[in-house]
Amino acid sequence: MKTIGITANQSKSKSVQVAERLVHLLEERGAEVLVDNALAMRLERPDLGLELERFTERVQLVFVLGGDGTLLGVARRFAAAGLPILGFNLGQLGFLSEAEPDDLSMTVDRVLNEDYTIEQRLMLEAEVLRGNEVVETGIALNDIGISKGSFGRMIQCTAYMDGMFLGTYSGDGLIVSTPTGSTAYSLSCGGPIVYPGIQVLLLTPICPHTLTSRPMVLPAEAVLEIHVSAVHREMAITIDGQIGYCLREGDVVRVKRSRTPAHLIKWQDRSFFEVVRKKLQGESVDSRVGGK
Repeated sequence: MKTIGITANQSKSKSVQVAERLVHLLEERGAEVLVDNALAMRLERPDLGLELERFTERVQLVFVLGGDGTLLGVARRFAAAGLPILGFNLGQLGFLSEAEPDDLSMTVDRVLNEDYTIEQRLMLEAEVLRGNEVVETGIALNDIGISKGSFGRMIQCTAYMDGMFLGTYSGDGLIVSTPTGSTAYSLSCGGPIVYPGIQVLLLTPICPHTLTSRPMVLPAEAVLEIHVSAVHREMAITIDGQIGYCLREGDVVRVKRSRTPAHLIKWQDRSFFEVVRKKLQGESVDSRVGGK
């Protein structure tokens, strides 16, 4: 029987209630449960508490209660350990989540019966070079964004792939995304939806001040170097839209495939395209022919 770890974004109104129900269902079925210390206090179950940093020592998979942002943060934390993650959607879109609060009993049964598949999702590794020194690093499941600050001024990004010149983009910046991240920031900037099983990198300009700049799909093993320039000092790099670092004139952002992928638990009977139709097009199950 697996040991299940549970962590939750407690700012979500249902998080404690859902966690309490999950603990009950898992224990009822004889599974061992551990929860992060903060959640254990809210549940009044200190016997189940464990530091999140020690989940890799004790649990075989992790339930993540929250929205897509919560799952992104947990994925970055546990990618190196290869811990499988199952997202429970307590947010608005829940594109990365596989489970819903209304189906907790079914979800627990499927997990304990190993009725799921584990998808290895490509992640990105980014470095900020200032001169010859690496001053910042990070990994991302969705994307690395390079953008201007709050002022209505452009920045210039000159991009190279494996030393080959790709182009110079003047505008609000550039996004380097994974296939997983193709349905996030890149999509809102006109980038294509990329099937997550394809191993590629996606380069998408943000509001380019030209009629000819278009997104590019590039090899997964490519190393991208983006030189940033601006007449002002309002430039930054963001990792999954959650972690940010200031950039300076002349900085180089190097992005490549991370050595460690994220491991996401998915149902075998639910396709990526079904999720796209439901989450991004608002299609209900009954709207399809025959309700299938």
